[in-house]
Amino acid sequence: MAESSKPILYSYFRSSCSWRVRIALALKNIDYETVAVNLIKDGGQQFSEEFQALNPMKQVPALKIDGITIGQSLAIIEYLEETRPTPRLLPRDPKQRAQVRMVSDLITSGIQPLQNLSVLKQVGQENQLTWAQQAITSGFNALEQILQSTAGRYCVGDEVSMADLCLAPQVANADRFKVDLTPYPTISRINKSLLALEAFHVSHPCRQPDTPPELRA
Repeated sequence: MAESSKPILYSYFRSSCSWRVRIALALKNIDYETVAVNLIKDGGQQFSEEFQALNPMKQVPALKIDGITIGQSLAIIEYLEETRPTPRLLPRDPKQRAQVRMVSDLITSGIQPLQNLSVLKQVGQENQLTWAQQAITSGFNALEQILQSTAGRYCVGDEVSMADLCLAPQVANADRFKVDLTPYPTISRINKSLLALEAFHVSHPCRQPDTPPELRA
């Protein structure tokens, strides 16, 4: 490319989808710029014409990289994996790779969308906490059972994978919605190991350029 410009990540500090991508960028040691898109301020900056032109789904994250713009966190992570394969986030073994995608999809399709901001707005203020807790608990009941057969140190075996990039942000959501994690020892153990890693530390919502002062670490 003629211009060697940094990738640009359109992100919101608290967005678990954005956090997944920030972890991938940190693990792969990719330098990037952050453009904050506040999902609450001004009625939601994701609804602006400028951002809608970038991502018609009006969601974060979006990543400008290599002359293209990619929305959807797993599509971004898979693109990074295919173009910048070190360290590996998808195992070489096809069965393990399928397990990584299964866990990733369970979280990103079966849990997170049910408790995200747009859905919570629809269920009404008084029902939001109960709704989110039920969505997360239902998903975690299945996830705990699956991880008991796939996990080593991390979600699938002993290497950090795309599944782990999905797990830690979802556990943070569970904490925020006051979900009791006692019934999920495998999820809790893996999450504790992940949060000790530098890539998960630096990408954490409490350490982002747009993190409000009262929520900063």
